[in-house]
Amino acid sequence: MVEKRVVVKLQTGLHARPAALFVQEANKYASEIFVQKGDKKVNAKSIMGIMSLAVAKGTEIVISADGPDAEKAVEALAEMVNKEEV
Repeated sequence: MVEKRVVVKLQTGLHARPAALFVQEANKYASEIFVQKGDKKVNAKSIMGIMSLAVAKGTEIVISADGPDAEKAVEALAEMVNKEEV
């Protein structure tokens, strides 16, 4: 299991379009991928799950993955939320 704690820098957080792009990126990987905010953990490949977290700019999240490409998946998704715009 690979885990990375990141602070979201996206201007709009993970809402609407950025959330859709995040999920699209997550679905490129074979690994199981999760995003955790506080004590709520959701499947990163689920748009409804990501939207339900209501991740705003400045929020700390944990991205975790387990599988053959877990490290690549976590790095790519962490990099995505580390930008101000997608």
